[in-house]
Amino acid sequence: MALEAKLVQKLGQSLLMTPQLQQAIKLLQLGRLDYLEAIEKELLENPVLEEIREGPDRAGETSADAVSGKDSNTESESRSPTIEGDGSNDLQPNEGQEPKSDWDDYLESFTDARGASLPKNAVDWEDRPSLEATLTRSETLSEHMAAQIRLSDLQGSDLTIALHVIGNLARDGYLQSSHEEIAATCECELQDVERVVSVVQYLDPPGVASRNLQECLLVQLDVRGLGESLAARIVRDHLEKVEKRRFDQIAKAEDLPQEQISEAMNIIRALDPHPGRAFADDETRYAIPDIYVYKDGNEYVISLNDEGLPKLRLSPYYLDLLKNKDAANAPNKEYLNERLKAASWLIKSIHQRQQTIYRVTESIVKFQREFLDRGIQHLKPMVLKDVADDIGMHESTVSRVTSNKYVHTPQGVFELKFFFTTALKSSSGADVSSSSIKERIKSIIAAENIDTPISDQSIVDQLKADGVEIARRTVAKYREGLNIPSSSLRKRTF
Repeated sequence: MALEAKLVQKLGQSLLMTPQLQQAIKLLQLGRLDYLEAIEKELLENPVLEEIREGPDRAGETSADAVSGKDSNTESESRSPTIEGDGSNDLQPNEGQEPKSDWDDYLESFTDARGASLPKNAVDWEDRPSLEATLTRSETLSEHMAAQIRLSDLQGSDLTIALHVIGNLARDGYLQSSHEEIAATCECELQDVERVVSVVQYLDPPGVASRNLQECLLVQLDVRGLGESLAARIVRDHLEKVEKRRFDQIAKAEDLPQEQISEAMNIIRALDPHPGRAFADDETRYAIPDIYVYKDGNEYVISLNDEGLPKLRLSPYYLDLLKNKDAANAPNKEYLNERLKAASWLIKSIHQRQQTIYRVTESIVKFQREFLDRGIQHLKPMVLKDVADDIGMHESTVSRVTSNKYVHTPQGVFELKFFFTTALKSSSGADVSSSSIKERIKSIIAAENIDTPISDQSIVDQLKADGVEIARRTVAKYREGLNIPSSSLRKRTF
């Protein structure tokens, strides 16, 4: 059959992912910090878009008014502050304005810390950085090590090797590059690298730049003067038995009583297996709730957290400029029209995002009423399809809404994804949430006797007595997910 090219007309439906639709989907799945960053980026790039910074007298105006094209020129002129040169109106309070309190007068008596040249009434307390932003940055491990190396006797090529070594340290202080790689990079002998690494390992914190746990612990023991002690022999010869808690085998191999092994193990426990952990630059990141759910009588009220988020509107100046007939043929007319459409779509996308988050949270509250009233033990199993069918949306939309969003409830702060869990059957036929089972396993292990820790099979028996049918391997999987070791590792030996 011959191949030929020809035009064919077909009728069909397809979803076109326009840039506007892609932007709306992206905004929907962003977390609070990323969402705020995206809005600030649009404010910088789009001149037609501006942030509402007025006070309570503009609280009734919404950005939706600006989208609808209402002429706000007259309102903006009437609300603009009038600066009088004689100051005769300073003592005349504005209509609807609350009288100043003594606390406001007290604050106004101070000048701004950023410069004494500013008038006292020009202090903008909202623009000041937060307390966390004024704190000094903590010293990193590389900086701490570099300061010691520069004060040491290392010079020339040895100093270069040492600086290269600390530049290849992992977050926990271990050396990531091999000695051969460092020698090849620094173009030096392998013996020089080993000698410099030994010097670095005995700096503060001791054990840094080690290649493995055994080397790290031996350096720390040597610094304490215990390089030839029983603890050092245990680390050097029986480290695998220590990890498996085979202390009886260690005592047999060393031909020593259990009491001496116990004393040596207490010394080993006092060592730091991660010497660089104290200098980790992990800052505490607080989860700011996107939604607040609080109880009012017998009902739960949902409130979106808009604090700190900019409120957008279309710039009245550019709206008037586009309406001006004299500027109809201006070269930037087309550019401003494009920016106006982009700004209007962004504001509509933000409103749609807030409404979708509210509807999804409202459905979750309806399904998880018992959890809100009585705690995690009463969390119901739920999947994305349950909420999607309830509010008439697609599962992918619900998944985007619940990503990186946090809700403050009477039971604590949770990610929206937390409420979606798998189900386990109980003896009564009702479904039980896997999160509830994990919490039950955690409470059972927390109440165990450390001398005789409870086994996974015993946990299965207790859950079965409570009416929950669960396999032992499932209990083991949940226990490992909670970072809880097995019963043999939880047992107190000494």
